Amino acid sequence: MENKMQLMENFHRIGISERLERLRGFCNLSDDDIKIITGEHALPMSIAEHLIENVVGYFPVPLGIATNFRIDGRDLLVPMAVEETSIIAAASATAKWIRREGSIKTYSKGNLIIGQIQFPDVKNVQHARHELHENRDVLMGLANACLPGLVKRGGGVRDIAVREIPRPDGTGIMLVIHILCDPCDAMGANLINQVCEALKPRVEELTHERVGLCILSNLVDGKLAVAEVVIRNINPVVGNGIQEATLFAKADPYRAATHNKGVLNGIDPVLIATGNDWRAAEAGIHAYAARSGKYQPITDWYMQDGDLHGKIEIPLAAGTVGGVTRLHPTAAVALKILGISNAADLARICAAVGIVQNLGALKALATVGIVKGHMMLHTANLAIAAGADVHEIIRVRERLAEVLKTEKTISLTRAKQILEDIRVADSRTAML
Repeated sequence: MENKMQLMENFHRIGISERLERLRGFCNLSDDDIKIITGEHALPMSIAEHLIENVVGYFPVPLGIATNFRIDGRDLLVPMAVEETSIIAAASATAKWIRREGSIKTYSKGNLIIGQIQFPDVKNVQHARHELHENRDVLMGLANACLPGLVKRGGGVRDIAVREIPRPDGTGIMLVIHILCDPCDAMGANLINQVCEALKPRVEELTHERVGLCILSNLVDGKLAVAEVVIRNINPVVGNGIQEATLFAKADPYRAATHNKGVLNGIDPVLIATGNDWRAAEAGIHAYAARSGKYQPITDWYMQDGDLHGKIEIPLAAGTVGGVTRLHPTAAVALKILGISNAADLARICAAVGIVQNLGALKALATVGIVKGHMMLHTANLAIAAGADVHEIIRVRERLAEVLKTEKTISLTRAKQILEDIRVADSRTAML
């Protein structure tokens, strides 16, 4: 495996053609796989037309590879679809640090997603609860009859629970039935929505109450992905700085929001690359972060016996089958790059990348500050925004890097000035 990992050495320093060849070797990609991820074989418009409405074209997002990850003792490359500078570089650099000085361990807690059937204003709470309890097995049977394919694969509805919620307007009580379902390797949104709708007439008949909404919940707290990181014998200044940054996030929701955004910088790009619903994941993760009544950071970092320990625990219903994951060719190649075949593995990888991304940001904040590294990588964006041609981008970036070292700041105005200076000098040289 070490020989294989050597293929990823200096991955960021080589050209695109060589990167693709190394990726091909590491992940056993075919010629068609390469053509798909490079856009030579794009998503057909005939498929795009059926994914969303009023299709007119595409909005491409760069697909990159985060290197150096060793998760649960397995080396892997992580495909990330993202437009923000420095995310992949930070993930790769931090993963390399952990690989050298520590470890990443992941595991799952539960495998159940949630569908909700709501009674908005219950007249007889005791009667409704009694009927739902007495007919629990009947309702579960009806629910699983809607999911023969899922049941055949080993999944299906596992339990039904009833929650009692005071109405916020103070006028009565809501009852909410939770349909708890194992979706196997699917995200499961469409499956659970169908079940809830199918049960609506029967629960209304049993309870003599009116059903309001039938819909899944994106707060899948019965399906958690956990990742733990240890950095051994860390520099105490760095370790204590990271611990203090976490305490700040625990104390202040304004900081916690940015702290968690940094985690999602790692999670979202993996979900996008694999064709998963990153918006659902974000909604669930933010709701989970506020489950105590106060919005909190979703990672925890603390020092113990000279080592830095970190943990993330997030609700995440990712899928490796069905939906866009099945229809989008790039998503299929991304899963092939990851070398996984089940949804639980994907969720744990997302959690691991999220906490690694968070660690990279906190380390930067605790040491050199977030601006230095981010702005150095941002030089390419400024060069392009300034109007540099392909052959001019590197030269503008190099000059901007020099300015950043001496002046500690760079801007689009400065990039335009540098580009103009380069072109004037080139014009004079051409006249000689």
